[in-house]
Order: sequence, then C-alpha cells, then structure tokens
Amino acid sequence: MFKSAIAVMEGTKAALTAIKVNAMRSALTCLGIIIGVAAVITVVAVMQGFTKQINDQFSDLSPDVTTIKPYTSIQQEMVGKRGRLTYSDFLLLKNKIDQAETMTAIMVSRRFSGGAEYRSYTHSSRIMGTQEEYQKVYKTYPEKGRFIRKIDDDKRRRVAFIGPSIIEKLHLPENPVGEYIKLGGEWFHIIGVAEAQGSLFGFDQDDYINIPISTMNILEGGDSRSNYLEISYRLKPDADVEQTKAIMTRILRQKHKLSAESGDDFEFETAEKARENFDKFTNSATAITAGIVGISLVVGGIGVMNIMLVSVTERTRVIGTLKALGATPGFIMLQFLVEAVVLSLFGGMIGLAIGYGLSSFISVIAPNMPDAHIPGWAVMLSFGFTSAIGIIFGLAPAIKAARLNPIDALRYE
Repeated sequence: MFKSAIAVMEGTKAALTAIKVNAMRSALTCLGIIIGVAAVITVVAVMQGFTKQINDQFSDLSPDVTTIKPYTSIQQEMVGKRGRLTYSDFLLLKNKIDQAETMTAIMVSRRFSGGAEYRSYTHSSRIMGTQEEYQKVYKTYPEKGRFIRKIDDDKRRRVAFIGPSIIEKLHLPENPVGEYIKLGGEWFHIIGVAEAQGSLFGFDQDDYINIPISTMNILEGGDSRSNYLEISYRLKPDADVEQTKAIMTRILRQKHKLSAESGDDFEFETAEKARENFDKFTNSATAITAGIVGISLVVGGIGVMNIMLVSVTERTRVIGTLKALGATPGFIMLQFLVEAVVLSLFGGMIGLAIGYGLSSFISVIAPNMPDAHIPGWAVMLSFGFTSAIGIIFGLAPAIKAARLNPIDALRYE
C-alpha cells in the first residue's frame, strides 16, 4: 500500500508538471469541461432556486387542511360525464363526520364570472360562496369589519367580505365597510376586509370576494349543475387521517351511486400532496434539462481524450526512457490517468464557479427570479462526473502509453 501511495504521489507530481509545461493547451483542453459544468450548474441552480422558493411558499399554506374536489377521469370525459360535488354532499359529510373539527363548503358560480363593479370601475375577481366555518378552516381574519356569520347564511343576505386587493382594483375608499358593490348584476353590502396575505407562486391571495353560500346558491336557482363546489375541513388533533378519508370516500361513493368497478369522482388534496407533485415535476424537469446541456460534458471529455493521445505521442521518447529506468506500465498508465483527471477536475472547479456566478447574475437581472440555490448533491455530482470523465476518456491514452515498447519508444523520432 505504501508503494501504491508513493506511485500516486509521483504520478500526480508528474501530471501537474506536464500540465504546467503545456499551460495553454491544458487550458484549452479544460474549456469543454468548463462550459459543460457551468451550463449544468446554471440550470440546476436556477431550477432548484425555483423549487426552494415554492416549497417555502407551500409551508405558508395550511398543512392540516384537506380539500375534497370533483374529479373526472379521462374515461368519464370521453363519455360526457363530469364529476361534481353538491351542497347536499357537504351537508351529509358535515352531519356524519365527527372527526372533523370544522368543515366548510366553497362554491363558485358562473353567474359571478363577470367580476365586481363599483361606480364606473370593474374587476374580474374570484367570487366564492362560503360560510362562517370558512374563517375557522383557513384562519381568515378581518382587518376591518367582520366575516360572514351564520345569520347571513341563514337569511341569504347579500353581503360581501373582500380581500384587501379589491380596494385598489375597484378604487374603493380606504375603509370600504358599508359601501355597495355589484356582483352578477346584484348589489352586495361590504361587511369586512381581510388581513393581507401577499402573493403565492405569483398569485395574489388577497384578490377575492366571499359571499354567503346560500345567497350564491339561491341566485342560481338552487343546487344548479353550473356551480363548482369544494369541501374543505380541518380534523381534530386525535383524529385518524386515513380512516377519516376512508369513511368519507364510502359515504360519497354511496351518495353518488358509484359501482364497485367505477373510480371515485372526487379527490382529496392537501398542501403536502401539492408540494410533492410539484417536487416530482421540478426534479424531472431539472434532470431532463441538465441532461440535455450535460451533453457538452461528453464533448469536453472527447477533447480531453484527444489532447491526451497527442500528449502520449509527444512524450513517447520520455516514456521509453522511464521504462528503461524501471518504471512499470502501471506507473506510466497512472501518470497519464491522473493528468486527465486533474484536467477534468480543474475544469470542473472553474465551471462550478462560473455556473454559480452566472445563475446569481440571472437571478439579479431577471424580474421575479428567486435566488440561485446550488444543493450539495449538485456540487458532489459535478465533481464526481468530471472525475469519471477524466478516468473514462483518459483511460485509452493511458493504456496506450503503458503498452509502449521501451525499445521502440526510445527509437521514436
């Protein structure tokens, strides 16, 4: 082992000397590796920056809130069927699921798709029919006024609770409580303004209007098929999540009269599930994009091999002399192999620095771009890959050098 260590040290020293002597050629040899690593690191840094930013935003969502949404499979769409949830589905679950701490229905109607009007101003906003429980589920608190109450829902009052962005969009007074806006051709009394939540994934969370769900439902003429309804709930601390889902699934399947062979026409969604789906997408996109730009690394590896083959030819007499003095084929091969690896690693380090600088520059100059983020695995992978390139593409020249006949090498002109 001691001899092997000495051989590695001597081989490394000889390789560094050869690189120093041919500095310009070595730099040009590294160029392909530099470009390839810089391109891969830039792509990974930008994509992972996006992923980190969005995961941070996902953490701001309510992780313990589950939403039941209508679901339509491709097979159902082909035969003209669409999954949907109704207000009666919500009432059934609310009465039968004791494990839920609070539960609310959220309804969107085509009648209100035109948005909101105030004086001569109009704005297309999200208008949702909700209930008092919505505030408990999503922890939406008023900054001014109050939220929708049970009595508003029971009496189908035409009242509206608005997000703070609506004030600016409709040019409302600073305190709009008491003002009237028109929704779906009907006048609604503003009873409260929510606390600001900011944007999420570039989406304005404060651009919405809540009205009593019973009001929205009655203006549509009852339980209309044009309504889109979701059911959101928050479970009690000691409730079994999966068991509760199984109970809800059984109740809804029986209510919708689904056969044993039919799939569910609804789905459960959580912030964690959405984050996992996004992670799968971004990881796949990162791998595919990095793989495409990583082709340049293979080109750089071919460049390393070509230069090393030239180096073997130029140093044929030196190799013959070393062999005549007792150098083993293993030592000769190690020297050229180490030289190829050092060239690749040197190019990898420069490429890593350029890639990080380039990704940081893109984050600064591009609007709404997140900060560049280079994960540890990307750094390790870049050095591992460049080392592999040096070994793989440096192997052929190293073997060629090791197999040279010392007599022929000494006679080489």
